[in-house]
Amino acid sequence: MTAKTMAVRHNATARRYEMDTDHGLAIAVYDEQGGRMIFTHTEVPPADEGKGFASRLVGAALADARARGFKIVPACSFVVAYVRRHPEHGDGH
Repeated sequence: MTAKTMAVRHNATARRYEMDTDHGLAIAVYDEQGGRMIFTHTEVPPADEGKGFASRLVGAALADARARGFKIVPACSFVVAYVRRHPEHGDGH
């Protein structure tokens, strides 16, 4: 698999975004509070770390959340760092 063929999907039941990788499942977990989507945890299989998969996952998750009208609240260190590098995804946090 390559990053181009890995689709990010929203698993509303589990309150997370998911992406299959060669070594397992990458996830971005969130909580919803009113009109806010609070991203609390991001995880990529250890063998896939450093390959840009978490950035692809989080970018797609934040874009989807924004398209659905949610305010983004980064509460996970990876999402905080991602929003700092890509301020167009943040809400000024």
